Amino acid sequence: MKIIQTIIKDLVIVEPQVFADSRGFFCETYNEQKYFDAGIKVRFVQDNMSKSTFGVLRGLHYQLAPHSQSKLVSVVEGAVWDVAVDLRKNSATFGQWFGVELTAENHRQFFIPQGFAHGFAVLSPTAVFTYKCDDFYNPSLERGIIFNDSTLKIDWKMAEKVAIISEKDLKHPTFLNAETNF
Repeated sequence: MKIIQTIIKDLVIVEPQVFADSRGFFCETYNEQKYFDAGIKVRFVQDNMSKSTFGVLRGLHYQLAPHSQSKLVSVVEGAVWDVAVDLRKNSATFGQWFGVELTAENHRQFFIPQGFAHGFAVLSPTAVFTYKCDDFYNPSLERGIIFNDSTLKIDWKMAEKVAIISEKDLKHPTFLNAETNF
C-alpha cells in the first residue's frame, strides 16, 4: 500500500497493492492495522455505494460535528473526478480544494478526514462509487455547498451544461454562507 500526501494536510490518496495476472487481479481494499500504521486512524462504521451515469455531479456534502464524517472513497466501475474542500477554519488550507481521478483501473482510494466537504463528477458512461464512513448518516446535521461556487472555483473536469445535479444539491449555499463548525 502506498500513501500519497496531497497539498492539503490530512487529505491522502491510497494506492493499494494490486496483484494482477492472466486471470484478473486481487487487491486488499481495507486492512484496519495497515491503515492505522499509515496514519489513517479512524474506525469505519458504515459503507455506502452509489451508481451514477455520465455527467452526474454529487456534492458538495458534509455533516456538522459532533457527527462529521471521515470517508475512504473509491470506484469499482468507471471513473470519477473526486473533490474535497477544506472547511477547517484553523487550517492553513481553509477554503482550498483538491481533486483526484478515481477509476476502476487505477484502484486509488481517497481518504477525506472530518472537516471537509466532498463531491464527485462521473466521467465515464457509468460509475459505481463506494465509501466507508466513520460516523453514521445524520440527516439533521447534513449540509452542503453549491458545486459551482465562485469563491472555490472548482474544476469539475466537465462543462457545467452537461452536469446532472439533484434539486437538493442545486439549493446549497455558497462557501461563504455555508454553516460549518470545524
